[in-house]
Amino acid sequence: MSGLLLPAECAGCGAPRTVLCEECGAALHEPGAREVRPDAPPDGLPAVWAATVYTDQPRAVLLAHKERGALGLARPLGEALAGAVYAGVRGGEGVGPPRRGAGKPALPSPARPPPFLLVPVPSSRRAVAARGHDATRRLALAAATDLRRDGLTVRVAAVLRQRREVADQAGLGARDRPANLSGALTAVRGADRLLRTAPVVLVDDLMTTGASLAAAARAVEEAGGRVLAAAVVAGPAPLRHPTSGRSGRRGRAPRPAAPPR
Repeated sequence: MSGLLLPAECAGCGAPRTVLCEECGAALHEPGAREVRPDAPPDGLPAVWAATVYTDQPRAVLLAHKERGALGLARPLGEALAGAVYAGVRGGEGVGPPRRGAGKPALPSPARPPPFLLVPVPSSRRAVAARGHDATRRLALAAATDLRRDGLTVRVAAVLRQRREVADQAGLGARDRPANLSGALTAVRGADRLLRTAPVVLVDDLMTTGASLAAAARAVEEAGGRVLAAAVVAGPAPLRHPTSGRSGRRGRAPRPAAPPR
């Protein structure tokens, strides 16, 4: 009844009566999972894979989820993130998992990636309280659910935290962001045992300078973990070489629903 009184608008383009229209949902998977790199990558930045470019509809959808609490967008954004995670785990190999409902046979067990951990880059407690939700952790959980449907063994491990207050990265230039995060992230007590059980894929909603992902990678490694790759929904323009990765499975339109670091 509330949907009739207050019809939803697409977070990407404003089209009426849908939280996310088919066109804007498809934009979250274009041009497909690719390796991305900032212009001046910070020291310690792992290989980063993104499902799309941070522009136009993807930008609007990410901001609606993160800043305006459009929680119904978590599933389509999580599906896009899952594609980037899969590409990162496979290292760009052109082998994708089965496309559900398309009659494609399942991959043999040896072709599946081994178990791994998804570690979300933490936001500050102040930012989480202001937004009313932890956007990155929510996307990590949605991505893990999607990956498990494809037979992958993955666990979300929110084991990083900020040990001190930092300035909002969105208000800083590329030169100041690494200094702002230097030594700011650490693993929670006891995380070392979990981090030694499986390799880590760091996840975030987006990447611009890479400072947050580089700081998170250092914190994981200091706790005894091994970072396999990083994955984001959106990033800068991709490197020239494409990968089919999991994007072949993402050829179908995403299911309707559902700031820079």
